[in-house]
Amino acid sequence: MATGGTVPLLYRVQVLDRTVGILQALADSHTDLGPAEIAQRLSLHKSTTHRLLASLERYGYIHRQPTTGKYGLGLKLFELGSRAVARLSLHGYAQPLLEELVAETAETAHLAVMDRGQMVSVVIAESPWTVRTPATVGRRTPMHCTAVGKAMLATLPEPALHAFFEHYALQAYTRKTLTTPLALACDLDKIRKRGYAVDDEEMEDGLRCVGAAVRNHSGNPIGSISIVGPAFRIGRSRFTALGRVVVTAAGRVSASLGYDPTRQTSCTGRPAV
Repeated sequence: MATGGTVPLLYRVQVLDRTVGILQALADSHTDLGPAEIAQRLSLHKSTTHRLLASLERYGYIHRQPTTGKYGLGLKLFELGSRAVARLSLHGYAQPLLEELVAETAETAHLAVMDRGQMVSVVIAESPWTVRTPATVGRRTPMHCTAVGKAMLATLPEPALHAFFEHYALQAYTRKTLTTPLALACDLDKIRKRGYAVDDEEMEDGLRCVGAAVRNHSGNPIGSISIVGPAFRIGRSRFTALGRVVVTAAGRVSASLGYDPTRQTSCTGRPAV
């Protein structure tokens, strides 16, 4: 039998199936369920049910009513579902706008979201040029030295930004990478003032990007859009024009998601850009 570590793979799959079964049972029920009810519905041993319920409760996926001892779905599932819906909506709204960006700028356009201190490309429209930046959905890039990442950092709530500085190293990728919290914080202030971020060969020599954050209906940043291309085509003289185009595109996606900058301020407490 194939194994993963010291735990048989078949056993781990069985545990996962049972865990999902518990969540589905709670979702299908119109009322909270007690451990005995759950065990009966899924034909599980009571001790197994209690162990799985304890794990799910610990991670916030279910909630136990202190008065009845019965369980219902937890807020963690709502959080994950909200993120999934936002990303699905983001994809649908962003794709045509990214294609418009490519038509207008002739450079590759990306939409990326933040995940565990990195940016992950989720939507891409490629440049028509033969010489272009390789584009791959799912590609992970650092936050501190990319336009999508810095645009996101500039709009994060202060506690989240402090947590980023505390938990993630500012690794040097080129001689232009900002590797100190002070240098990056100063750059983030500039981004907030002008509304867009620039990666001036900070992640890779010969590569430049211009990006802006996308917000949801609550004004929270949920991703970033950027234009990326070789430095010989994206000269510094183009930063302002490209920044204007990217900010407009990000604003249109944000508006599609219900964001109204006239009624909200950014998460950092500064006026939203």
